[in-house]
Amino acid sequence: MRRWSAALAVAAVVLAAGCSGGGGDGGDAASDGPVKLRFLSLAWQKESIAANKQLVDEWNTANPKIQVEYVQGSWDNVNDQLVTSFEAGDPPDVIHDDSPALSGFASRGFLLDLSSSLPAELKGDIPQAAWDTVTFGDGKGGQGVYGVPFLQESQVLFANKKLLDASGVRVPTSDDPWTWDEFAAATKKMTKGGAYGVAWPMKSPVNKVLSLGLNFGGTFFTTEGGKTTVKVGPEEREVLRRIHDQLHKDKSADPSALGMGTADPLPGFFAGKYAIVPAGVYLRQQVAEQAPDGFEWVTLPPLKGVTAQQGATSQTLSVAADSKHPQESVKFISFFLNGPNQARLAKGDWLLPTSTAAAADPAMTTKDNFWDVATASAKNLVVAPYLKVNGYDEWKSKVGTPTLQEYFAGKISLDEAAKKLVEEGDKVLERYAQ
Repeated sequence: MRRWSAALAVAAVVLAAGCSGGGGDGGDAASDGPVKLRFLSLAWQKESIAANKQLVDEWNTANPKIQVEYVQGSWDNVNDQLVTSFEAGDPPDVIHDDSPALSGFASRGFLLDLSSSLPAELKGDIPQAAWDTVTFGDGKGGQGVYGVPFLQESQVLFANKKLLDASGVRVPTSDDPWTWDEFAAATKKMTKGGAYGVAWPMKSPVNKVLSLGLNFGGTFFTTEGGKTTVKVGPEEREVLRRIHDQLHKDKSADPSALGMGTADPLPGFFAGKYAIVPAGVYLRQQVAEQAPDGFEWVTLPPLKGVTAQQGATSQTLSVAADSKHPQESVKFISFFLNGPNQARLAKGDWLLPTSTAAAADPAMTTKDNFWDVATASAKNLVVAPYLKVNGYDEWKSKVGTPTLQEYFAGKISLDEAAKKLVEEGDKVLERYAQ
């Protein structure tokens, strides 16, 4: 899952400092005082921080015997900071992170397995596909649930309404999205008068491409006998080829956008240089807040290949294995992530709640800023194919990113790209084999 914005507000992470008290019990007040929990939050947007702090205040008001301290963290360095605090035996009780980080922490015994401690209401409110993003090996041959998934993102299309309407193409709906073929035809039709039909920002292409690969059943990895290898067959090649065709065959995609980050095409989008920008649903916030007066835009639903499935990771709340108050921590998480509260958190982050109750909240289904389109896209999210691949981060940085960048830039063929992804990738993953 993304590091939620390039405009991340970096804040100091206070992990080592425990709550002082006279009880001598590592951080609580006197024995007859309230239980004190530390909650490490990685909320960074103004609205999101406000929602997080307000929920903590509401909890503290309603639960005088279990008081929660809000600790502001940063996505920039949280996992290094957490390792330090875990090894020192003084981690926060409740930890906000994302699901890719949980596997390593779980296998090292740093996180509590929540399988048997979560209330049935919370379990049943979140679909199994979301729970799959937080289910990992425990390092002892078993499986556990090491966090509660609460926010996810999907890839949607942002369209310049004026250029979309002028093209005369069918406007897709959540019930009848564009196929990739329709998308290609539409962007080709919108490429005229100095405008490109689409901008594909591919500075960090791998997660995006692998997620969209599920549209055609492409998983890019296969595991047999505990050994994971890279797979680039016909299914995996579909999305790669289609994006490449827009760049080099149809010439409906601007090659200069390839080196851009997710939000970098927005000035060109606002200026009419790009008709469509594919991006995560969270980009709606920047579009809504930065669009010039009079600019009309729409959010279009995810594309469909064989299916409309996309790979997902999750933002999560976990409990430290060393927490002296695991039951109270679970109670706090259960409150913090109930349906109404997830809707508030999702609204603050412009992301998708995993809670089915939250997804039905009027705030999540309004047409304002296309929340209805965004929320409807959540039904197609399944666990990302790369989420449980040991060595994925190294494969992505050393093999996946440079290879896909070369391919989309037209420097190597699809066969050459596939060969590099597999042969060089397998060498990396071999070192991580169990």
